[in-house]
Amino acid sequence: MQLDNYVGVIETPTGQVIEILPKTANEDDPLEDGRELIRRMLERALDLPPRETAEASLERFDMPLNEWVIARFLAELDQLVKRGVRSDYQRLEATEPFLRGQLDVARQMRQPPGRGHHFALRYDLFLPDRAENRLLKRALETVANATQHPDNWRLAQELRHLLVDVPASLDVEGDFRLWRHDRLMAHYQGVRPWCELILYRAMPSALNGEWRGISLLFPMEKLFERYVESCLREQLLPDANLKAQVASQYLCSQQGKQMFRLQPDLLLQHGSKRWVMDVKWKRLDSNDHDGKYGISQGDLYQLYAYGHKYLTEQDDGHLVLIYPSWSQLKVPLEPFCYDARLTLWVLPFDLAASSSHRLILPCQPVADSACELRLPLRPTEPA
Repeated sequence: MQLDNYVGVIETPTGQVIEILPKTANEDDPLEDGRELIRRMLERALDLPPRETAEASLERFDMPLNEWVIARFLAELDQLVKRGVRSDYQRLEATEPFLRGQLDVARQMRQPPGRGHHFALRYDLFLPDRAENRLLKRALETVANATQHPDNWRLAQELRHLLVDVPASLDVEGDFRLWRHDRLMAHYQGVRPWCELILYRAMPSALNGEWRGISLLFPMEKLFERYVESCLREQLLPDANLKAQVASQYLCSQQGKQMFRLQPDLLLQHGSKRWVMDVKWKRLDSNDHDGKYGISQGDLYQLYAYGHKYLTEQDDGHLVLIYPSWSQLKVPLEPFCYDARLTLWVLPFDLAASSSHRLILPCQPVADSACELRLPLRPTEPA
């Protein structure tokens, strides 16, 4: 199994847990830093609102990723149960020795001799057996059997007792399609991403095992891309617009048919100006001049095509490659000039910064003042 550029947790059939953490800075950095980074990225990728008050157990960063996901799911489910589990009317058909609801005349007439004192009925009951609750029960059973953490196990058993009347989902895909988003179900929205993460083992991608455990693997490239996008949106000027995965241009055409779609990670627009951005999860070395800093030649060709197709003469012609900042890439590289119109910037993204201002911009304009990078970002607030 290839695990290049994947992070997360794999649980083997023997119960052994293998944790794969991202390389971000120095080799001797503590494991907790890598775990904390993945958690911050996951919360951004899942588009979760920040918790104003978090339990102490969720603030610790000494749990493996799978136990942290379980803890977050259980905490959200616990809050939901305290606010009230929604029920719905279910139409039932039964034979009872008393009358209730509607008498099913056709079924009643087919009653065998000696059963005439029983009534074939149709009636509605207000039950918690609905799609959302079935999915939550299925996820709860999964984590209750998988967790090795005593606090998680204890809370899972309490919730199992409270949801004993709810059956587990037998059709995950179908029940997710039935998940309602109306006003009465608003308090269910916080737990849904964690429920999806556990039942699909995927956000945005994962591998399933055949054993009873939770294996979560995330492509770091996509996780980093979503994290950068989320942070940049917080940093943009109010009238700037950031689009992800734009795919409106093609590299060429043949007999009038467009071919080879061009899809940059991010397209930033402010007024009549546009900037094309691509995000790469790779550690560059600003001192490795002979090795071209570790930049892929294919990435440069790709950005060149993006520039010619997405940027017009009215744009400044700026293309941006974003890489994670680390000890060997703390400041932007000198710009790469394709031609008189297109310029490529390589910018580090500070994963350790506490604010949303994580994209590191050039401190001073380069020798050619026309080649200055001016992104529509809010200025950094003074410390």
